[in-house]
Amino acid sequence: MLEKVDLTKRMSKEEYKEKMPLLESRLGELQRHCKSLHIPVMIVFEGFGAAGKGLQIGKLIQSLDPRGFQVFAVEGETEEEQMHPFMWRFWTKTPEKGRIAIYDGSWYRKVLTDCFEKRTKKAELPDAYHSICSFERQLTDDGSVIIKLLLDIDAKEQKKRFKKLQKNKETAWRVSKGDLEQNAHFQEYQALMEEMLHKTDTDYAPWTIVEAMDKRFATVKIYSAVIKALAEQIEKVQQKEAVKAVQADSGISAVVQEAAKNANVLQESILAKADLSRTYTREEYKQKLKKLQKKMEILHGELYRRRIPVVLGFEGWDAGGKGGAIKRMTEKMDSRGFVVNPTASPNDIEKAHHYLWRFWRAMPKDGHVAVFDRTWYGRVMVERIEGFCSRQEWQRAYKEINDMERDLADAGAIVIKFWMQIDKDEQKRRFTARQQNPEKQWKITDEDWRNREKWEQYEEAVNEMLLRTSTEYAPWVVVEGNCKYYARVKVLETVVKAIEKRLQEK
Repeated sequence: MLEKVDLTKRMSKEEYKEKMPLLESRLGELQRHCKSLHIPVMIVFEGFGAAGKGLQIGKLIQSLDPRGFQVFAVEGETEEEQMHPFMWRFWTKTPEKGRIAIYDGSWYRKVLTDCFEKRTKKAELPDAYHSICSFERQLTDDGSVIIKLLLDIDAKEQKKRFKKLQKNKETAWRVSKGDLEQNAHFQEYQALMEEMLHKTDTDYAPWTIVEAMDKRFATVKIYSAVIKALAEQIEKVQQKEAVKAVQADSGISAVVQEAAKNANVLQESILAKADLSRTYTREEYKQKLKKLQKKMEILHGELYRRRIPVVLGFEGWDAGGKGGAIKRMTEKMDSRGFVVNPTASPNDIEKAHHYLWRFWRAMPKDGHVAVFDRTWYGRVMVERIEGFCSRQEWQRAYKEINDMERDLADAGAIVIKFWMQIDKDEQKRRFTARQQNPEKQWKITDEDWRNREKWEQYEEAVNEMLLRTSTEYAPWVVVEGNCKYYARVKVLETVVKAIEKRLQEK
């Protein structure tokens, strides 16, 4: 692909001066439109060393309101970043809705510079490409526009620019040993770019190759590409809002959603198979708990020593015993090595990002444990049932969640999800007991009673969730919870066995 690019393209100063005022004005206008429509924008600058990424970013932002964008310079991973899945540092740098994020270098470093310098092994490339495409797909499906610009120059021009930089003591530092290696093995690096383009040039996040031998031509092409992408996204959003308005007026949307929901009734119930008669006596419970907590205390130290991250998600019916199970599991663990994340309704900042953003930010670094009391699965349960997201959004969430959990597992994490299962009678008994106990009344709310009225809807959603998202790398474990003693022991036994298995594999 790169070999066919015409790098002889040039633009005169006169033509440049004629075109730029209109382009600059149009870009500023589109930025304001994106802000008003809450469209997040991500602009990626990649390319050969000395191709002019920094220069072109500087020219682009001159037409933007500085209050509405942020530039990220992507260098090698910090020690902290190395202890997370490689996409973690980019998920945490995604823009809020209505803002622009510009990346000088990006997540493509993993398959370009890091691969060229042998920091990324060839065996890691398939997973890296999967993570990249999944990341871009999830964000664009959620309304982001991703503009990817590859600045292209030839080996001769790159060498010439490096020499020019080296001659000036104020710019010599910008030419690294790695840059010179890239020029010396230009075709090898170009082959990595060709592979990258082949694997990641998609309809939802296409590449624009910018002929960067002539700086004026490059600037105009970059402006034109950004303007085209923003204008298309704005038109798309406006059309979608117009369709929604028509459907709301005619009542079609509600009818279609109800019909689709009724057509999607699952034939198999995983929850119905849970044997809720399982129980332990208090004496059995105390004996098993003591033994398991002692193991957990030792294993937690081994996790830290061997730098193995653990992600544990807890979902279940209201009053299902999540808090009690989490408390017993973490009781003997070193408090410096784990975090329990209680998940409530998203705040305004969290709503301004992709729904997975807030969970990515809380993922543990190597050797640490992250426990989630309620999780990202709210997307396919409460948000689905209460209408907080569209049918299309919660349906695609199954794949998005599977992809996120695969990223965690590929980075070495142990990922386990628990569904705390109780029956409707047991839930009512626990609700009543909480209401009658002054010390526990805070645990019961009117919303808990309202959710109980939708038991069958939640049961259908949970069964579908378990079927679609229980994977080998991130399994669901249904915990029979009518007996709290049994549930707490099963959770601990499951976690201990999973850690012991991983340690044996290592």
